[in-house]
Amino acid sequence: ALKLARVATGRHKTISMWDSFHGASLDAISIGGEAVFRAGVGPLLPGCEHVPPPDEYRCLWDCGSRGGCDLKCASYVEYVLEKETDVAAVIAEPCRATPYIPRPEYWQRIRRACDRHGTLLIFDEIWQGLGRTGRWFSCEHMGVVPDILVLGKGLGGGVMPLAALVAREGLDVAGDRALGHYTHEKSPVACAAGLATIGVIEREGLLEHARKLCEHARARLGEMATRRELIGDVRGLGLTLGVELVKDRTTRERATDEAEQVMYRALDYGLSFKLTMGNVLLLTPPLVISQQELDQAIDVVDRCLDEVSSSR
Repeated sequence: ALKLARVATGRHKTISMWDSFHGASLDAISIGGEAVFRAGVGPLLPGCEHVPPPDEYRCLWDCGSRGGCDLKCASYVEYVLEKETDVAAVIAEPCRATPYIPRPEYWQRIRRACDRHGTLLIFDEIWQGLGRTGRWFSCEHMGVVPDILVLGKGLGGGVMPLAALVAREGLDVAGDRALGHYTHEKSPVACAAGLATIGVIEREGLLEHARKLCEHARARLGEMATRRELIGDVRGLGLTLGVELVKDRTTRERATDEAEQVMYRALDYGLSFKLTMGNVLLLTPPLVISQQELDQAIDVVDRCLDEVSSSR
């Protein structure tokens, strides 16, 4: 996607977000924004600008003190595009796996800004694409169509490694260049797995299933937040759910130790999930999970939160 953006625009600069993850290769960590992947391996690619992510809960511009989000984060991206003038692409996940779920207006403004400056908009849907958010692609929630869409992970159904790049027709400009050509590309078996995955999602109505379970889970987790002071925020789209733990709801200090304790206690009860940002419980059940199974998982989280809270 980055190479195509360079060829199509004749530019090399990019804008991406701090805290983002787009892979572990040198070009991917250059646009990525997590220090653990970037430290000690430089120099990284030139021209990679980074901007703060749209984090309404921990807004860098303290939007809460002004009565609510006024999209200063979008204004900042617009400012960088105006000053740089020759950016090839803005690349980001439409919604980062539960740390950040921006308002649709955020991406709508950036889409318009990209159009003004001849900059491509690349959405990395490797994590959230193929139904996880209750839509085929998470950008559908934002009402924005990118120039380039990157897919992976779920495309192979969890069985075969498979990735894809989807671009608008006007970007078919590199036929005489070798932008791809990888050792394990065009695998018939992987492509068969991808087609089968898409077929199952369609036939079994898994998009609607994810949306319904999201409403149920958000309601249960929201109720839990009224009883558990450790919970500072609950957010999510479809079957990507986040529970942010804080030591104090006023200061919003991250409860990293407590989050780790909850995670390991949950493992003892047979529930596996990961943490993100150190203090957010990242719950990403499979699209085929039943409501009963989801309730059992939420019950385990509730039990572990109770145990950790009691031991503080």
